[in-house]
Amino acid sequence: MFQFAALPPLSLYVHLPWCVRKCPYCDFNSHAVKNTVPEAAYVDAVLRDLEHDLPRIWGRRVMSVFIGGGTPSLFSPEALDQLLSGLRARLSIHADAEITLEANPGTAEQEKFCEYRALGINRLSIGVQSFHDNALQALGRIHGRGEAIRAAEIAHAAGFDNFNLDLMFALPNQTPTQAADDVAIAIDLEPTHISYYQLTVEPNTPFYGQPPVLPNNDLAWQMQQTGQQQLAEAGYAQYEVSAYAKAKYQCAHNVNYWQFGDYLGLGAGAHAKITDASQQTITRLAKQRQPQAFMDTAGTAQGIQSERVLTRKDIGLEFMMNALRLNAGFESALFPAHTGQQLSLINKPLCIAEETGLLERTVKQIRPTEKGHRFLDDLLMLFVEN
Repeated sequence: MFQFAALPPLSLYVHLPWCVRKCPYCDFNSHAVKNTVPEAAYVDAVLRDLEHDLPRIWGRRVMSVFIGGGTPSLFSPEALDQLLSGLRARLSIHADAEITLEANPGTAEQEKFCEYRALGINRLSIGVQSFHDNALQALGRIHGRGEAIRAAEIAHAAGFDNFNLDLMFALPNQTPTQAADDVAIAIDLEPTHISYYQLTVEPNTPFYGQPPVLPNNDLAWQMQQTGQQQLAEAGYAQYEVSAYAKAKYQCAHNVNYWQFGDYLGLGAGAHAKITDASQQTITRLAKQRQPQAFMDTAGTAQGIQSERVLTRKDIGLEFMMNALRLNAGFESALFPAHTGQQLSLINKPLCIAEETGLLERTVKQIRPTEKGHRFLDDLLMLFVEN
């Protein structure tokens, strides 16, 4: 039995699934554009999807909005205006909500960025990945070094005082010098947030079938440590495994995920986690993954591809998989507040993790040690076995 004294914060995620070209390392639900993006039909489907889900979140205020993909910046400002207007007409969105749009340098145009800012989008996340043309070509990206730099400059010029640059390391044939150069260029462009993470080869991707030559583990670790030092010296504090931010510019939307907050997911393949205080349940949902199937079924029961009510056994692992990504860990009181369960549910693995040096624990706070962060998979396995 779950016992919620109050509901966790609620975020909104909207998935726009099209890209100019599918990258060979990408395992996200993204689809190459064949002719043109069906903007109007898709926005209409997203709003039908929302209307079907509204009873799950009656009376709740949305604290952040994230429009991801795919490449959402492929959508015109007019289509995004229709989307945001429809969301605002149907939802209570906090006046100071962080509203993020993902964008790729290959689709960056100053006029579009200015219009996005005028729509109330107040944060961009730009998928740079690297500033070296050979690395970008190996990753199958459609932009080059110049476009990557220009995208950040356009963001500043368009009035975005809050934006993220996405960088990857341990790329095909990348050297530590090149990785450090990527970080240095990103810092010089003065974003408020930098995501810095290692390229991983995922199943069901072209890279998995034909793996590129990647730096070995020792070189990857050297790149990570050097990059972290560069970011720290430039005033970007690491607050999550792969997230670094200037003071007060942590991504509010992602922090809500990591603190096991609620989120409503709209669009093809979007996921949701919703707490219901009246039923004392936590439910996970996923929408139809294929764009056409989603548009055909949005707003009906068939639009939901899967639905699962979490059990007590699920809760400990699911909470810790998120919260232990944060450098500061979590306040002990957050566990019962966001799971409806007492912390004693996971006391055994907490004790083992503390004894093995993977966790530090006080009465008020639980956080991973540096060792715990490096061996996060080993740490989480303790909660799988709980």
